[in-house]
Amino acid sequence: MAYLWLACGLLALLFDYALAQEGDVLRYVDPLIGTGLGGMAKPQEKLGNTRSYIDNRAGHVFAGATLPFGMAKAVADVNGENQGGYASDYSNITGFSHMHDSGTGGSPSLGNFPLFAHPGCHNDDVNECKFTSVDRATPQVNGSVLAEPGYFTITLENAVRAEMTVTNHTALYRFSFPEGLADMPLSPLILADLIDLPKSRSNASVSVDPNSGRIVGSGTFSPSFGIGTYDLHFCTDFFGASIRDTGVFMNNRAGSQPKNLSVVTDGVNNSPEILPAGAWVRFKAPENNATQISARVGLSFMSTAQACSNAELEIPDFDFESTRSAARQAWAEKMSVISVTPGSVSDEFQTIFWSGLYRASISPQDYTGENPLWNSTEPYYDSFYCIWDSYRSIHPLITLFDPESQALMIRSLLDIYRYEGKLPDCRMSLCKGFTQGGSNADVVLADAYVKNMTQGIDWALAYEAVLSDAEDEPLNWAVEGRGGLASWKSLGYVPADDFDPYGVGPFTRSISRTVEYAYNDFCIAEMARGLGHAADYEKYVARFENWRNLYKEDQNSTINGTETGFTGFLQPKFMNGTWGQQDPIFCSPLLNFTSCYLNPDGHETYEGSSWLYTTYVPHDMASLITTLDGPDSFVSRLDYLHESGLLYIGDEQGFLPVYQYHYAGRPGKSAARAHTYIPSQFNTSVNGIPGNDDSGAMGSFIVLAMVGLFPNPGQNVYLITPPFFPEISITNKISGNKATIRNVNFDAEYKNIYIQIVTLNGVAYTNNWIGHEFFVDGGVLELTLGPEESAWGGLYGSHDKIVKVLSKRHVTEILRGVSSWECEPDTPLDSIAVRFTSFVEDVFDQTVCNIEIVNNSSDRVTDTCSFSIFVERPVKTEFDQQNTQGKDGSIAY
Repeated sequence: MAYLWLACGLLALLFDYALAQEGDVLRYVDPLIGTGLGGMAKPQEKLGNTRSYIDNRAGHVFAGATLPFGMAKAVADVNGENQGGYASDYSNITGFSHMHDSGTGGSPSLGNFPLFAHPGCHNDDVNECKFTSVDRATPQVNGSVLAEPGYFTITLENAVRAEMTVTNHTALYRFSFPEGLADMPLSPLILADLIDLPKSRSNASVSVDPNSGRIVGSGTFSPSFGIGTYDLHFCTDFFGASIRDTGVFMNNRAGSQPKNLSVVTDGVNNSPEILPAGAWVRFKAPENNATQISARVGLSFMSTAQACSNAELEIPDFDFESTRSAARQAWAEKMSVISVTPGSVSDEFQTIFWSGLYRASISPQDYTGENPLWNSTEPYYDSFYCIWDSYRSIHPLITLFDPESQALMIRSLLDIYRYEGKLPDCRMSLCKGFTQGGSNADVVLADAYVKNMTQGIDWALAYEAVLSDAEDEPLNWAVEGRGGLASWKSLGYVPADDFDPYGVGPFTRSISRTVEYAYNDFCIAEMARGLGHAADYEKYVARFENWRNLYKEDQNSTINGTETGFTGFLQPKFMNGTWGQQDPIFCSPLLNFTSCYLNPDGHETYEGSSWLYTTYVPHDMASLITTLDGPDSFVSRLDYLHESGLLYIGDEQGFLPVYQYHYAGRPGKSAARAHTYIPSQFNTSVNGIPGNDDSGAMGSFIVLAMVGLFPNPGQNVYLITPPFFPEISITNKISGNKATIRNVNFDAEYKNIYIQIVTLNGVAYTNNWIGHEFFVDGGVLELTLGPEESAWGGLYGSHDKIVKVLSKRHVTEILRGVSSWECEPDTPLDSIAVRFTSFVEDVFDQTVCNIEIVNNSSDRVTDTCSFSIFVERPVKTEFDQQNTQGKDGSIAY
């Protein structure tokens, strides 16, 4: 036996050595990052005697075996906090299940039909084995876990070692057993339980074939964050030992007769907590000193027959190593489009980066061919869990490195609209999930549209879908669309006391819904403009300014009775136009952090404070900055938001404020701010992400931050900061072109993090943003770095010869490419600065910008001036949208 274990160990070492010799980046992927229960990596000191509430939410990352965006996800399930199945807290193991989500909060999801393996039963009596999840829970051997892309293994204290790998619809397990004991001879028993992680089962059935040992079963379950139920089916086959006997179990008793079992809803005893049930197979001791039995589990939402067919097609011969190798190769291929020149960058930073990319590729999940709800030839993806979390960074990242998959996801969203009448904001297990804010699938569609994605996307249908969100309130807007549309259209905001007899949903979050609806309407305006719907464009342009209606300019903010020094915050407003009140720091880490969820008393902002939502005008930053007293004041406000403890980077609304310094002409501060969070809040420990990963949102933030091009989703804009590597390249899988971002004067201690000079394909480049066409067409963006903030990219200090104004609609380089002036400044251009004050846009013709001419020597306004920007806007067809850049450097539509 010792020789067998040694041989297995040597094979594993040789396998890992061979992979290491490939030089692939997968050796830097650690699926265990984010599986701890410690929340933030470090507490942060706050102002005065105040310390922020350090949220103890775990990462809930799925650590097991999966393919990129795969359906089957196999891992060991713990009996503690098990939203991702496994957690690195040394909880006991209750089983090995085959489907999971990753990084979600709240109730666990999936984890259906777990297997559990006993090496034998005491006294060789089947009823001496433990069958229920509570009774069979077994401690794990500390240090026995190994997780890598496509593979997971763990050893239990009963000396059973479980290894697992997957194909898209099938999980393959390899159980290794110890030698038998005097009172427990080696006669392995493997059971399949009719349970799921949230214990939501209602109806279920199972049967076992006494000859082949095949176990097939079905169950009806509930989603973890939505409404309705779903049916799931499985088919388990075994290989490696002869069958001794088979049967079913109920509660903690088992018998060899009958061979099938049904659990039906009776209103009393249907819960798996009340009535555990399943089937089992007991094996003879494996022959020829073999100690391994393989279990293959096919999965399907359609039928047990399709579950069996999936398994037989995908893993016909139970070849564990080839299946594991194929899974790893799928991951290597997925990640191969990104390459980095690591230089002297530490292994820790490489692990942070590649593990983030890995986690961002776990969900959404490809259920194509497994949708029983309607017949369609379109792709079907599930586990959009939730788009409120994913639209900001996950989908923009997938667009960058895997546009083919992103196009399939877009088509899947449209197919959901086609058959269910609304785009989802959240979806899991074939069910409608709860809407957290706006109709943010609109942003995902607009982001793909302005980045010229086609790949079979029906943009006419997409436009119809987003108009439905904007105009038609559903009966249950808790799970789709928007609520309060009558007030939104008539008042221009969602009232705190809204009267909405047209649909049902939680009448909370009036502030956060208002700003999200405004941004959703901006995204619709972008699509309307591109598709030639001028009247619609005018309508939604007017609506996207509705955030102003909740801005209370005299609202102050205090912390522990001390004034923060800032006034002007979003506040709730009633239907009659009078103001409500919510402390601007409420729902921040400093005050009642966990009070603003979907509960009936969830207050007026969702998972964040008014401090945070006041900065959320991603489509009209120029107006926001003017409203908040100009660039200097805006920068100070951002600094305070980050440094006071008000912002929690573990919630996705905290991502964009890291980079909003760009809009005030201070891209260097964005770069510095990113380095304050990485690695302080993102590292390689099991607690290495700040809270729930939210289907890879934290992972995608890490990747985009370290690439140095952060998106403003729904717009053709990536904000430029230096990558965390000397050089990084992304190859577009559709065009085949490669975009390279190269740092000059890079140092691995990150002292040189400020951009001094930029060239694009050898030509000087002064915009602090770049469009998606860079990634489609390819090229080289070269950044020369230094240890201090420079004038590149905008206003530095009080005096600069070029001011860039970066708004949601425009990035305009003042004094370059101006089509016409209404005045000529008296002072020579080389000795003045300009201050942008406002712009007025004529939709299809030009933009008029108003500026102040400032004498550099006196910092005194000497003149005011207006100029016009004529923007080239090509004609767009329904399936051929070509964004171009205006000659003046502005974003053209």
